Parts: sequence; structure tokens; C-alpha cells
Amino acid sequence: MDNYRFILSGGGTGGHIYPAIAIANELKLRYPQAEFLFVGAKNRMEMEKVPQAGYQIQGLWITGLQRKLTLKNMMFPFKLISSLIKAGSIVSKFKPHAVVGTGGFASGPLLRVASGRGIPCVLQEQNSYAGITNKLLRNRAAKICVAYDGMERFFPASKIVKTGNPVRGDLVEIKAEKKEALAFFELDASKKTLLVLGGSLGARRINQLIEKELHYFESLGIQLIWQCGKLYYDAYKKYHSNNVKVVDFLNRMDYTYAAADLIISRAGAGSVSELCIVGKPVVFIPSPNVAEDHQTKNAEALVKEEAAILLKETQLEADFETVFSKLNASQEMQLALGTNIQKLALPNATGHIVDEIEKLL
Repeated sequence: MDNYRFILSGGGTGGHIYPAIAIANELKLRYPQAEFLFVGAKNRMEMEKVPQAGYQIQGLWITGLQRKLTLKNMMFPFKLISSLIKAGSIVSKFKPHAVVGTGGFASGPLLRVASGRGIPCVLQEQNSYAGITNKLLRNRAAKICVAYDGMERFFPASKIVKTGNPVRGDLVEIKAEKKEALAFFELDASKKTLLVLGGSLGARRINQLIEKELHYFESLGIQLIWQCGKLYYDAYKKYHSNNVKVVDFLNRMDYTYAAADLIISRAGAGSVSELCIVGKPVVFIPSPNVAEDHQTKNAEALVKEEAAILLKETQLEADFETVFSKLNASQEMQLALGTNIQKLALPNATGHIVDEIEKLL
């Protein structure tokens, strides 16, 4: 049978959306006749990103709970009931053979309804600290695909499969030559290159740090590829020069990673999984403004394996130059971090996740 029907649900952030799209793409490769439907939360970024990737999406009227008493929280029971009813209608009409949830508010009502009707459900948890929606669904999923060890803290051990996180296909093998990559960015092949990643929107605190440290990097003879994000590009483009390439977004990640000697990055699940495959020394500066502080926990999981350096935002003023100087000066340390982080790579994650879905069909 080839004409399977799949519903995928995940959203709110790119970290939930892109894994769902990667899983759909792999299922489509294996089952070209299959039908796909995404379910997201109305007014969230998935309503734009999923159609751009070529898939249909329907939105539920759902949001997360705020941490304090607000009008939004008082509306939550109504939104939940509305979403459960709409999810029921979607499942009845589409009649999926399997449902995949990658986290985010919308996947809660959808997987609750689908599992209640005996439809096999697979969860994909990207972080080392499980998200609230996936934790609530743990007993309803047939399989839970994870990227970190020790996830028995959150999920039944019998359901866990360690697959890793889906990453962009062009990263699984970085074939770009360094010389070619540096030429693409018009950088000097005799200098060391620092890559700064703040995510597609950008990271305010990392941008402030880089701006403050530009003279310091210059004194070390280091050139930069500085991805400051769409929100901040207008404020930082003035620093674009021969030695500092300021960009809002990076399209050629193969060239980007091939050009880099050292990397500074946020510690979102997708970034961490990509950087494991890349195998270069990384300083993680996690965002403290995410649910359950999961970026810090993702970075800590790598530090435990001596595979990365972690600097919290509160440490940047006092410790950044000391820590970075030590890393920059030690070839041995750079090599050890690059080797250790690459050992944690799971480049075939998408294929393994789809293998688990296939077993349930």
C-alpha cells in the first residue's frame, strides 16, 4: 500500500516546525502517493512556513498557558474545547493511518483525539528537557523518538527510541571545500574565521556581545561571519567590512560551516544537532527566555561529554574574553571539542524516525 494518509503536528517555533517538515519529506520519498496534512496553531509561524514547504495546513485556536493570571489564561479552557472539537473533525475527515507530533500547543489536542481513536501516534522530542505537550502525551504515543540519553525521566522507557533530531539534508555531508567557502564570503584564507549564529530572527544578547568585542576579535586577527538575524540587521549592518561579514540570514549553510574554525551559537535543539554533525569547536550561549530553560539543558548535556563550552548570558561580561582567548590559543582544545561533539552526531535521524513510523503502519 502506498496511498497512506499522514497528519503531522508541531509548531510555535522553527524547532518544532522544521523537524515535522523533514519527516514529511522523508515519508513522501518513500510513499510518493501518500497524502499529508499539517495541523498547527492559528496565527503562529507554521501557518506560513508549512505552505512554503508545499504542504496543506489547518489551524487550531490554541495557545499555551501564561505563567501568571491573565485574560489569555481565562480563555484557555474555551480554546482547548474548541481545538479538541476541531481536531476531532479533522481526524474524522482525513482518516490518517498515523499521526506525528513534534511538540508545540497544537499537537496536544490533535494527538489526544487521534490516539483515543486507536490511530498510532509518534512523538518526536528535540530537547534534553522534554516539552510540556510531549510530557502530557507520553502515555498516548506508541513510540517516542528522542535525541538525548536519559529521557526515561520524562517518558516510559519501553516507548523511547534514540534517533536524534532531523537536520537539513545539505548538512549531512559537508562537502564544500574551505577555500571555496572562504571565497564565497570574500574572506582571507590566512585568517581564522569565527561564525556567530543567533537563529533566523537573531539573538539580542549575542549581537550586543559581538558588537562590544569587535576590536578584541580584530586584535586576535580573527574574521567573522556574523548572522545577526532579520530583527537586528538594520542596527548592525554598519559593521560589514572585509573582515566582518554581517548577514541577516544564511542560505548556504554548507559554505558557512566549511568556512568556520570556531562557532558561537544559541543552543536550540536544531542548532545543537547540526553542530554535532559539523564537528567544530562551539561556545554555546543559551537563550534564558525559553520554556523550562531547555537551551541551557541542551548545552549542559554536551558539556558533560566535553564536547562544547557553555557560557550563560550572566557570565558574558566577566568571562567571555578569558574563555574565548583560552579556546583560541589552544589547538589541542579546539581539536578535542570538535572530535567529541562529532561523536554525538546522529546524521540519519530523519530516516530512523520514519523507520519507526513504518513499523506502526
